[in-house]
Amino acid sequence: MGTEGRLTPPGLVAWPGLRITARLGGGHRGAVWAATDGSRRLVVHRSGRTPAALDWELDLTGELRAHGFRVPDVVPTGDGRRRCGAVVVRTWLDGDPPGPGDEAAIAAELRRLHALTSGRSQRPGFVGTTELLAGADRGGDVDLTAMPSDVVAECRAAWAVVDGPVAVVHGDPGPGNIRVLDGRPGLLDWDECRVDRTVLDLDGGPGAAREVRRAVDAWEVAVCWTVEPGYARERLAALRAAP
Repeated sequence: MGTEGRLTPPGLVAWPGLRITARLGGGHRGAVWAATDGSRRLVVHRSGRTPAALDWELDLTGELRAHGFRVPDVVPTGDGRRRCGAVVVRTWLDGDPPGPGDEAAIAAELRRLHALTSGRSQRPGFVGTTELLAGADRGGDVDLTAMPSDVVAECRAAWAVVDGPVAVVHGDPGPGNIRVLDGRPGLLDWDECRVDRTVLDLDGGPGAAREVRRAVDAWEVAVCWTVEPGYARERLAALRAAP
């Protein structure tokens, strides 16, 4: 079997003419491939989310496109479905990684996301910091029961001092998930989106408060504790270094 055959995810036959060209990445949350249909660059994602959580994400990104956001479009299967099991095909998002001069535009686009989705119900199976402060201990990538009690207490203390509106957050709006084209930022990889405090999307923006950065450090500790333990402990060290 050739390299492309080994890379082909289950369900790809639902998109006639699609061909995998390279493996882009993946891990415990899913896997990603570059692909083409002969005329376009595409991205194939095999999600690790539940069907309900994946459909919620697809509903969201479809709504965002309808409101003018630059997000990848879903490429339907040959018979018109937007996914085949856990496999989704999307258009390639053109643009360059963001530079220092793009920070204000990115923050403005994230705030537009937050304003549009205020009052949204939580993504199925997920939790945000608001639920974790109210007594929940697991959901999405978080399982506080797998963490030492003192670390859980530190994380909850960091989340407790962050206030503000609650809406859909992208969850990982770093440079790797942003492409800028003609001054307009586009957001890709919505796998970690959820409903939470909106300031958690803005920890890298202009004037981000120390409390927000600590809350995001605490979030990364919680979501990565069992699946990326080395990274989780790096973020815990950052949290403890800025009390």
